[in-house]
Amino acid sequence: MSKYKAVIGLEMHCELKSNSKVFSSAKNSYNQIPNENVRPVDMGFPGTLPVVNKKCVKDALKMSMVLNCKQPKYMYFDRKNYYYPDLPKGYQITQMESPVGINGHIDIECNGKMVPVYIHDIHLEEDAASLDHYFGTSCIDYNRAGVPLLELVTEPCLSSADEAVAFLETMRSIYQFCDVSEGDTKKGQIRCDVNVSIMEEDAKELGTKVEIKNVNSFGGVHDAILYEIERQSKLKSSGNYDEVVQETRRWDEESGTTIHMRSKVDAIDYKYFVDPNIPKYKISEEWLEEIRKEIPLLPLECKEKYVKEYGLSDYDASVIIKDKSYVDYYEECLELGINPKTASNWLTTQVLGEINHEEISLKEFYITPKLLKQIIDALLKKTISSKQAKEIFYKSCTEKKEPNSYINSGMAQISDEEELQKIVNEIMERSEAQISQYKNGKTNLFDYFVGQVMKETRGKANPVITKDLITKYLEK
Repeated sequence: MSKYKAVIGLEMHCELKSNSKVFSSAKNSYNQIPNENVRPVDMGFPGTLPVVNKKCVKDALKMSMVLNCKQPKYMYFDRKNYYYPDLPKGYQITQMESPVGINGHIDIECNGKMVPVYIHDIHLEEDAASLDHYFGTSCIDYNRAGVPLLELVTEPCLSSADEAVAFLETMRSIYQFCDVSEGDTKKGQIRCDVNVSIMEEDAKELGTKVEIKNVNSFGGVHDAILYEIERQSKLKSSGNYDEVVQETRRWDEESGTTIHMRSKVDAIDYKYFVDPNIPKYKISEEWLEEIRKEIPLLPLECKEKYVKEYGLSDYDASVIIKDKSYVDYYEECLELGINPKTASNWLTTQVLGEINHEEISLKEFYITPKLLKQIIDALLKKTISSKQAKEIFYKSCTEKKEPNSYINSGMAQISDEEELQKIVNEIMERSEAQISQYKNGKTNLFDYFVGQVMKETRGKANPVITKDLITKYLEK
């Protein structure tokens, strides 16, 4: 098979956080009860007029700045005319001529390298309703109709599935850090269209573009790109150049393949025109400056801080910045006085391991930073051993009881030297044969003595003090 290089562009859709929808007063929140967050505007009733949600515009402009885009002088919206069952008005309010941001760029980290990603535009629009398909019938849910949606369109500048997913993960973190979206793929708050083409290594013109619509998970994006690269490569390698056609496909999770949906023409005439019901207004420099001041420390900046100031490894810092909830948890640990490296070790191993096992979010996790501090404090005071610390952690998770309830109820290790000395003396006095063998060169019997003390104390003996006392006894 000939060698080809892939060229990938992404269209990332992200639902914004706000109290109400982007053009109506309906509540903007995830709701499993169909058609509860609905107003007449969302259903396209005649005579209803849209009113722009200022917070949504502000958040859209904030993301435009983060992506180093150029902001427009005037804000206005366009109508994109097409009919779908889940678009009740027959058109979508979006931005075509004057998006909130154009010609941007951002650097992402992928496999240890910094990769530049170029942004064609980012624009604010309304989401469509959703369809639920059953046997023999389909139902429409208007809860999602009118939900504020940011669409981010990259240039065709990515070259692998890994880069595409790294970009999406970076953007999700940025949305969360800037507090403009929860970025929860499980709630459908992030969706992605993927454009894939392949070309000869030395070619100057892009290959035929294939669009994959509405991929709902980052894993799906990764697998869909790999499949599409392989599919197109096989067609070209067999000499069937005409078989790679411009089309729209969908990703099928069950079969692990992309499936043809419809042929794609070069340009669809959506008959865009400025929405006459939404007045055009000027964006002041003063307002832009206010928004710019609200931009927080972003993921890569946080990572740099954690590595340089707190001495975390590159890997641990990368894990923490993947999700804003991880950063919030970690920062709270630091505020409570927990050592940065200790906090990182517990978060990236025990804490994240447990929430993945339980399949819950960190916000739902029982062990808060304050409860985690109870375990760490007891460990530092040598009240408990590292093994006991982990046992208490998992018991607390399972039984939903504070760690101190276990620490204070007999689980604490024995660290009193006098008490341990008596136990060591008793064991050594009845181990004369083993002591003789130890002194004759069988030094691995040292672990036997330690084990006997642990057995006698049911694992509660402080291992450091125990070993020290045994060593002193054997040196007599």
